[in-house]
Amino acid sequence: MNNSVKNDRILILDFGSQVTQLIARRIRESGVYCEIYPYMKWEEGINAIQPLGIILSGGPASVIEDSSPQVAKEVLDYNVPILGICYGQQTLCSQLGGKVENSSKREFGRANIEIIEDSKFFHGFDKNNLNEPVWMSHGDKVSQIPEGFKVIAKSENAPFAAISNEEKKIYGVQFHPEVVHTPNGSKMLKNFTHLICGCTGDWTIESFKNVAIERIKNQVGSGRVVCGLSGGVDSSVAAVLLHQAIGDQLTCIYVDTGLMRENETQEVVDMFKGHFNIPLVHVDAGEAFLNDLNGVSDPEKKRKIIGSKFIDIFDDEASKLGGADFLAQGTLYPDVIESVSFIGGPSVTIKSHHNVGGLPERMKMELVEPLRELFKDEVRNLGRELGLPDRFIDRHPFPGPGLAIRIPGEITTDKVEILRKADTIYIDEIKKAGLYKEIWQAFAVLLPVQTVGVMGDERTYEYVCALRAVTSLDGMTADYYPYEQSFLANVSTRIINEVKGINRVVYDITSKPPGTIEWE
Repeated sequence: MNNSVKNDRILILDFGSQVTQLIARRIRESGVYCEIYPYMKWEEGINAIQPLGIILSGGPASVIEDSSPQVAKEVLDYNVPILGICYGQQTLCSQLGGKVENSSKREFGRANIEIIEDSKFFHGFDKNNLNEPVWMSHGDKVSQIPEGFKVIAKSENAPFAAISNEEKKIYGVQFHPEVVHTPNGSKMLKNFTHLICGCTGDWTIESFKNVAIERIKNQVGSGRVVCGLSGGVDSSVAAVLLHQAIGDQLTCIYVDTGLMRENETQEVVDMFKGHFNIPLVHVDAGEAFLNDLNGVSDPEKKRKIIGSKFIDIFDDEASKLGGADFLAQGTLYPDVIESVSFIGGPSVTIKSHHNVGGLPERMKMELVEPLRELFKDEVRNLGRELGLPDRFIDRHPFPGPGLAIRIPGEITTDKVEILRKADTIYIDEIKKAGLYKEIWQAFAVLLPVQTVGVMGDERTYEYVCALRAVTSLDGMTADYYPYEQSFLANVSTRIINEVKGINRVVYDITSKPPGTIEWE
């Protein structure tokens, strides 16, 4: 973030937790800007944002191991409030003279804490409440707190569930206040940022827009930028933001991969050429993409092939335009955390994303990723700030590789067409039922499975279609949407009657975790 901007800021040092991004989300919800840096890049983070407070995330390591990551002494001496969460609490205690040991009773899931001491961290909480619900996820536990600390909350299996050194403004919690399963976790984090760190909560999406425009101008200078439009919210918002920053230095390239949703291409062309008057090149490359994907079943290979093909096309189109210096993408925070370990090991790569993986080393253009620090809901708010139509802003997320990763196994032209028709019917019924805005993401999947059916007294042997719909706040965790059975029955009937090639429909009720939202 540009240091000239005066928003209060919090630094989050990442120790490898899969939910570190949720800490950032909660902090921003309270109007405080924050950024995440790997724990070993503390100096870069401190110099870049000059924080009023520092949060240490959880992580998969054990403090008991000799090789466990630690907080740099310079961070502890930086003289701003510190909050350690889970592993962050444990390494604080270990480094400051306390003790951590393996717990005979591990806690994974819901627990209740008792607040036993007054503390700014629990300002507004009832000290007599014996059952404040929180989310625990730990095997080790603090067995002795450092000198100068006191216990401010405990649970049945964690006698040091929350600790504080009020004088030094160092706090530690064994539970995870950032997850939705800790109902009052946002209130606790706001107490830390506002009451303890002194943040005023002056960060807004408008202030982010102004900073982002300044950063784009500084990065691009007088260079030329091409932006790849996918038809989704992320790339659309990125393109409009770029256009506000650099005007006609931007050319958008919309590549019809042959893997898009119904009528997607025409909608994108109409909005960008007509509504925003942004220079747009439309490339019909469906045949080329499908040829390259022929015979490929592995989902990671699909993503890499599609990413590489995009770059081939960008190179070609940019050269026709007289060359381009930068490639703009709508990469978001969740894309990054699921694709790249922030700390080079402790966090686990779940899958690569089209926006952050699959880009060949030979790529001639430098990346511009103006949304890389935002969550999906923040991108939508930015889109409204930029004046994008609601029909684009409210669209469900759509993956860069398109329908390719909603067809497990080999991709063919016929399969794409079958899936496109089924997906259109499904989304149409969701909108008719008034459920579209209640659902984070909904889509159909064409399975590489054929089953026997009976239609008009004749035997059929056709594909299975799986329906997916989830609710989520940020895409990091998700639950399946609990449709009425009558709705599912109606959708199933329409798909089977209207889409030749499908004779069975199933509904996916897997949450994330353990599953992911997309099937591939």
